[in-house]
Amino acid sequence: MYTVYRKTTQLLIVLIAISIFSSCGVKQEPKLTPEWPTITKENKPWTRWWWHGSAVTKEGITADLEALKAGGMGGVEITPIFGVIGEEENFIDYLSPEWMEILVYTLQEAKRLDLGVDMATGTGWPFGGPWVGEQDAPKNMAFTTYNVSEGEILNQTIAYTQKPLLRAIANPVYQLHEKMKVSEEQIPNMLKEPKKEYFGERLEIDQVKSPIAANENMQALGLEQVRFEKLLPLVSLMAYSESGETLDLTENVSAQGKLDWTAPSGNWTLYAVFQGWHGKMVERAGPGGEGNVIDHFSTKAIDDYLHKFDSAFTSYDLTGMRAYFNDSYEVDDASGEANWTPDFFAEFEKRRGYDLRKYLPALLSEDSTMLNIRVLSDYRETFSDLLLETFTEHWQKWAASKNSIIRNQAHGSPANILDLYAASDIPETEGAEIIKIKMASSAANVTGKQLSSSEAATWLNEHFQSTPGDLKVNLERYLLGGVNHVFYHGTAYSPQDAPWPGWLFYAAVHVNPRNSIWPDIAELNSYIANVQAFMQNSKPDNDVLIYYPIYDRFANKGRASLEHFGARGPVFEASEVKKDADILQEEGYAFDFISDTQIQSLSAKGKEIIATGGSYQTIVVPKTEFISLSTFEKLVDLAKAGATVIVHESLPKNLNGLGELAVRQQAFESLKGALKFTDNQEAGIQQANMGEGRFLLGDDLNALLQFANIRMEKLQEKGLEYIRKKNDNGTFYYLVNWTDKAVDSWIPLATSAKDLEIFNPLTGVKGKGALQVSPEASPETSTDGNVQCFVQLAPGESCIVQTYNTEIEDELYPYYKATSAPVALNGNWQITFETGGPEIPDPIETDQLKSWTEFEGETYKNFSGTAVYKIEITKPEGIKAGMLLDLGEVDVSARVYWNGKKLNALFGPKYQIVIAGEQWQENNVLEVRVSNLMANRIAWMDKNGMYWKKFYNVNFPARLPENRKFGMFSAENWKLTSSGLLGPVEITPIQTYLLDNSLTAN
Repeated sequence: MYTVYRKTTQLLIVLIAISIFSSCGVKQEPKLTPEWPTITKENKPWTRWWWHGSAVTKEGITADLEALKAGGMGGVEITPIFGVIGEEENFIDYLSPEWMEILVYTLQEAKRLDLGVDMATGTGWPFGGPWVGEQDAPKNMAFTTYNVSEGEILNQTIAYTQKPLLRAIANPVYQLHEKMKVSEEQIPNMLKEPKKEYFGERLEIDQVKSPIAANENMQALGLEQVRFEKLLPLVSLMAYSESGETLDLTENVSAQGKLDWTAPSGNWTLYAVFQGWHGKMVERAGPGGEGNVIDHFSTKAIDDYLHKFDSAFTSYDLTGMRAYFNDSYEVDDASGEANWTPDFFAEFEKRRGYDLRKYLPALLSEDSTMLNIRVLSDYRETFSDLLLETFTEHWQKWAASKNSIIRNQAHGSPANILDLYAASDIPETEGAEIIKIKMASSAANVTGKQLSSSEAATWLNEHFQSTPGDLKVNLERYLLGGVNHVFYHGTAYSPQDAPWPGWLFYAAVHVNPRNSIWPDIAELNSYIANVQAFMQNSKPDNDVLIYYPIYDRFANKGRASLEHFGARGPVFEASEVKKDADILQEEGYAFDFISDTQIQSLSAKGKEIIATGGSYQTIVVPKTEFISLSTFEKLVDLAKAGATVIVHESLPKNLNGLGELAVRQQAFESLKGALKFTDNQEAGIQQANMGEGRFLLGDDLNALLQFANIRMEKLQEKGLEYIRKKNDNGTFYYLVNWTDKAVDSWIPLATSAKDLEIFNPLTGVKGKGALQVSPEASPETSTDGNVQCFVQLAPGESCIVQTYNTEIEDELYPYYKATSAPVALNGNWQITFETGGPEIPDPIETDQLKSWTEFEGETYKNFSGTAVYKIEITKPEGIKAGMLLDLGEVDVSARVYWNGKKLNALFGPKYQIVIAGEQWQENNVLEVRVSNLMANRIAWMDKNGMYWKKFYNVNFPARLPENRKFGMFSAENWKLTSSGLLGPVEITPIQTYLLDNSLTAN
């Protein structure tokens, strides 16, 4: 066992014990030899696979899938989107028999290639299409008020006219779409002076037909939101007197809007509620998928929507369809909100216990009294319930009936996203913030789901500016946030004969074979697959649950009637739960978020809190204004059964909502009154014992957690990002060094261990690592750093440290140290250009490394692709363990070959690799295959007015304003991007070494 003990007496005891057992003839079990997990398609990254106009062919499907397989992808998610101008004759309508035949063929080919297949439940996003009529489309609530005094009859008509609204995509080349059918035809000044026009004129609302499905050429119209001018149907008319009396006058209103009612004594305010149409259209819809979005809060709407799929799927074998996908809510990223559904009043009363119509002034006024806040909270909670039950759970049951599952992006929804994620078979997140990422992974952890996924690298940088190193960091962030099933955003299908750069989707990093960095993607995917193989075959090892106080958000007035949740935005950033989550993350406490609903399924076993997906040591309640009675009761019950409940700053002050408030409030105050807090010896901490457990209360969250003896990792003090999980063997850590300094030291692990193995997921190297164990080490004392591991990680490097509960046997993990200073690798480099374009430059021989854009000739400046750098090296004298090869500056990625054998791909920021001593011959050949970005070739095309931005709907917008011209992306003003091997290239003699008692923890 490669273990360094702090006390030599402990080592002596172990050796004596081994001797005694050996002499007694006790049979010893063979030691485990750690191995890399077997890689499955679920372990590999998947990609969103856009079908432009569904203009796909069987030959093209096979070519794309084979390329993705070769690139290390594990599967695809099919998402049809808007088409390509000039390809109209090849469009295939969504769910048509021809489309279904292509889908079946895709499933068959994927099976042949051992690739997985998911499918968006619609084209573009959100759910919707031409079969979604007005009755199933999203609704909004409109209202108006009238004032009437005693004895008066209202002379005004009870009516509300919806104002017309049109939002459509202004695409500069729509007007040319017929001419573009002949791709060779030159359009004078097409890109010099494009017009933002639709067929010569900007589209007006009176040019759009009602119903929406009656419109032709929907791809060209690019509709995003449409409201026609119309009288809205009256839902309810309520009268409120100054004395508090309420009357329902709805039946007193004639079909012509005339109110038959004389006001009784007093002054009356009338509230008329009308049902409006939100008008949201499917965004980025493909042919046959354009039209209204569905009403997510209506069971009938989702049933009608899914019935279209039932009909289309009849008689087709969809074996192999793993999951149906929802690309987030995104209904209200438009004008107004979808804040109504036809059965809302009835659903509200059933769920909240009172008639909302009696409280319309509290809901609809601008006041912020406690009554208004409570009614608003109930209103929002009802929509949250409906989105969970009528949409998410309903859709999940439908998918199950098809022997499939759902993958769901819940963020951005007007609902508790923790519950939406929990109702999803695979919860999926997106974004770049760890706290947001943890919303999806928390739901998976708490409810025991094997997979949580991410939409990764969405429009990561400006077009054609994302390096493999950028992708690596983006993917690593999701893994560190607990995601274990990443999806690239993404890959556009493109015909094999389409001119470069082929068909592209705008909000993407263009992970496809036409991208000049594609040759290195397989290595990146192998790295991610190795990490995900560990993560998918493990369980969470988090100690803290943190309550997500949804009712504080429901009660926040805000600027809209519905709150949208996604762990971002100023309201969340300023929230107490975000502050506490940041403390947990920064101080090294492993945690998951938990919702009110999920708290109800918790139990306590001794001091542990048991969830479906694992056990926890405590639950933290941030400073909270509103909480549900059932949640607080459950917290008390958990404490009575042995759990520790940590309350930061103060107990919740109020209960949520209005229904039966007095009765609920009395019970709440009684529960709080039973908590008899007393000052503990620890300054600032109060404790209230409850049965076998306790409540802890204080202002310092870190002090509370320490007092509760919660493990705290100190890896961040070493500059390491990490995630800790557990499996049958012990605990494993995924460690990443994002700093600009190497880590070469002992690191503390808050776990117990008898042995450990280090796995390098990029190089594939593994071996027994150096382990320091204190005699008193145990999970309870591991916060003191009693278990330590020695790691060496260069900037950008990562490793997996797997601890074991028993001794293991394997070769030792190699630790290296330099034996002398670096030596510059001088000589003549032969440079040949392998793949890329627009032209393949001539070979060059040089002893001065520099960007190939600095070589004479336009072909070098415009080239995007791969160049092979070759140099001969004579074996130096005195090589021991080998040499550390440092390539210096590389733009942007490199694959290293030594004597014809591929060693590895390097993504930066340090481009270093060890060439072991046994790999050296007397005369050696180093090859470095460097790929640059697509940027220089794209800039050359834009400077020359070449036609490649030819898409309907959003025709390739820029991310950054300085790259926008006529509403589209343009790289014509870009300077040349540095490309190639720039060096200096150096080799450093190295040797391996063993750690002994002279090396102590620092």
